[in-house]
Amino acid sequence: MRIKLNMTEGIFPMPVLMVATYNEDGSVNVMNAAWGTMQERGTVALNLTETHKTVKNIRARGAFTVSIADAAHVAEADYFGVESGSRTADKFVRSGLTASKAETVDAPVINELPLCLECEFVEYQDNTYGCGVIGKVVNITADESVMVDGRVDMSLVNAIAFDPYTHGYYKVTERVGEAFKDGLKLKK
Repeated sequence: MRIKLNMTEGIFPMPVLMVATYNEDGSVNVMNAAWGTMQERGTVALNLTETHKTVKNIRARGAFTVSIADAAHVAEADYFGVESGSRTADKFVRSGLTASKAETVDAPVINELPLCLECEFVEYQDNTYGCGVIGKVVNITADESVMVDGRVDMSLVNAIAFDPYTHGYYKVTERVGEAFKDGLKLKK
C-alpha cells in the first residue's frame, strides 16, 4: 500500500552546492543551493530567484563557482543556507572557511571543499515553471586529497546530499555499481 505525502521538493538525493561569488567590494559571498544540476555536459543550471544577493553578484561579475559540499563542512554548508549575504556582510568570514581566486573566472574557490566548477554566466531564465542561473563550466578543479590515479574518487569526496522529506543531510560515499555496464546483463 502506498501512502500519500505532503508536497515537497520530492527528489532525493538533492545535491548540496555552494555557489560562490564576489560582492561589489570584492569580499566573498556563498550560498547553499540544493536546486542545481547539470543541464547538459558543460552547462550548470541553478534554480535561484533574482532576489538572492548571489544572483545579483553573478549578473554583475559574469561568473560564479559551484563547489560540492562535503561531510566535514556540514555546519558551514548549512550556515550558507540559513544566513543571507544581504543581512550579514561578513557571512563568509564568519564561516571560518577560506577562499582563493578561481583560475579562469572572476569568482572565488572555497579552499576547504574538494570539488569546484568554475562557471561563466550565460543567462538568467524566468518563466512559469522555474527560474534560474545558467552557467558554462570552463574549468573544474579537485583537491589532490580526493584524487586516485589521476581521477576523482567520489568516495573520498564525502559529498553530502539534502533530504527534502526530513530536512537532513546524508553522506554520499559508497559506490554500488558501474554505470553503462551493470544494466547490460539485463539486455536480451
